[in-house]
Amino acid sequence: MRIAEPSVAAVPPVEKQDLLKVLACGAVDDGKSTLLGRLMADAGLVPEDQMEAVAAASGEGGFDYALLLDGLSAEREQGITIDVAYRYFATARRSFIVVDAPGHEQFTRNMATGASACDVAVLLVDGRKGLLPQTRRHAAIAALMGIRDIVLAVNKMDLVGHDEQVFRAIVDAFRSHADSLGLVVHPIPVSAALGENVVHPAAAMPWYAGPPLLGLLETLAPVRPSRGSLRFPVQRVCRPNLDFRGYQGTVAGGRVRRGDTVVALPGGQPSRITRIVTFDGDLEEAGVGEAVTLVLDREIEAGRGTVFACPENPPAAVDHLVARLVWLSDMPLATGRELLMRLGNDLVPCRITALRNRLDIVRLVEDPATMLETNDIGTASIATARPVVVERYDDNRSLGSFLLIDRLTNQTLAAGMVMEAVNAAANVYWQNFDTETADRPTARRQKPAILWLTGPSGAGKSTVANALERRLTAAGCHAYVLDGDNVRHGLNRDLGFSPPERAENVRRLAEVAHILADAGLIAIVAAIAPYARDRANARALARDVPFYEIFVDTPLDVCAARDPKGLYRRARQGLVENFTGVGSPYEPPEAPDLHLDGSSETPEQEADRILGLLVTKGHILAA
Repeated sequence: MRIAEPSVAAVPPVEKQDLLKVLACGAVDDGKSTLLGRLMADAGLVPEDQMEAVAAASGEGGFDYALLLDGLSAEREQGITIDVAYRYFATARRSFIVVDAPGHEQFTRNMATGASACDVAVLLVDGRKGLLPQTRRHAAIAALMGIRDIVLAVNKMDLVGHDEQVFRAIVDAFRSHADSLGLVVHPIPVSAALGENVVHPAAAMPWYAGPPLLGLLETLAPVRPSRGSLRFPVQRVCRPNLDFRGYQGTVAGGRVRRGDTVVALPGGQPSRITRIVTFDGDLEEAGVGEAVTLVLDREIEAGRGTVFACPENPPAAVDHLVARLVWLSDMPLATGRELLMRLGNDLVPCRITALRNRLDIVRLVEDPATMLETNDIGTASIATARPVVVERYDDNRSLGSFLLIDRLTNQTLAAGMVMEAVNAAANVYWQNFDTETADRPTARRQKPAILWLTGPSGAGKSTVANALERRLTAAGCHAYVLDGDNVRHGLNRDLGFSPPERAENVRRLAEVAHILADAGLIAIVAAIAPYARDRANARALARDVPFYEIFVDTPLDVCAARDPKGLYRRARQGLVENFTGVGSPYEPPEAPDLHLDGSSETPEQEADRILGLLVTKGHILAA
């Protein structure tokens, strides 16, 4: 950790600095909203009528400066910050955007959202409590979001007798944490309630020689990413008439000038900029943050998600990447699950192929992990369905940040920062073979398919699959059963029964079933696959192979009465964890391709109905 030495003499004369975006963060009740409210009030930046309204709402406890920031009724009732609050103000030296982030652990996603757009963070610490886990978590997330300057504001110094040793002990304790994160720390002792070292120096702390918080922020020169070469993500194609085609977006890196040659990625088509159009007229050039419409000298294949870049230094277009994830969902991370990635203006299907580690926010050590839970931070490998244009987050925030979204619920699962773009295709090639599915001997009697039998344990899936395979073999067809239990003796023996491990179990079954179908077989999968999203992923992995979801619908009481393996009895005795139907839910298919009644139909009758489906769909000939 580099400690910036405070010095009043080092403060330059009044000179207008550039805009500074400041994040206020830290654990709950450390005084973030009070500090920012006090700063704005003491600097004379709050309108008089707003001061009067807050004074009336503050009650008998005195003026509550936090109410200048906490605008939601729930925030005022509970005395906490829930949503991210933004405040805009300017002094003689600088313009500011201040982001007040919530401190509660359950609102960590809101803090991460606020941090993603900031230059510097004011990290508050309660002088009475010292560093808390949430303090360390916020420092780690700020560092992940590209913030390198941290103002360590040790608050409530009045409640610890303005003791210099308390302040020094907290700064020293933060030292190793900041070293590991690569942070530049500017420590300052404050009392937000009394306004000490906020706007004006604190007479009660003569041992502190540096400027107050506002003076520090006015003169701070934060570490910002380099502008780099041109990066222009296309947000919209503008076609108001047949004679005009413009590509609208915001410059995310470098500068664009009229006459520049650009390349459209991931396609790689070159073109030249003929106009830079804005509402106020054409420009000769535009820089980072400017929203413009670019007109090219030719028509190319480009749309939303395309990135125009400098041809001499283009970003990578890859289908594999390594990223740091801040997991935001109550649903644990599951490798193999089909997700959506929102990367800038692009939206692409993806899946997490491997979880490399989880960051211990206290020790700042990356531990091996099989899952991430809410607010966990970890490193993962991600594969996308098609190439995406990315850069390392440290090099370009716009092209290096993304969200992961659940395909079924549209819930935001994680915020991600690209650490490495992996061009896997450069080293791994798809080998083509002359023999295709239609050339195999099985093609004369059948067309391949994947039949996925799902239902609770004891529903009769394996029994039906056995009868079906026997009937198909007798008819001269080639079929093979992938039984969920059997596969767990070998290929999937390393997997347990947690939701993420169940998702991986289903993914592996689906991949093997696809290989069997590619060989011309009718692949029969008999597996519980209790979660609808996992079965949807299995269907997606089938790609061009016909996939049929067959629901063996047997009531749980019937399954429990059969209990062929004794699992229901053991689960109810607490001897089997995460057992479907007892300790773990089963999500029945809403629209299966075939619905079997496992309580009234015999296995042979159910096999007959599946054979009828195969005949109807043209996979086999009628007997």
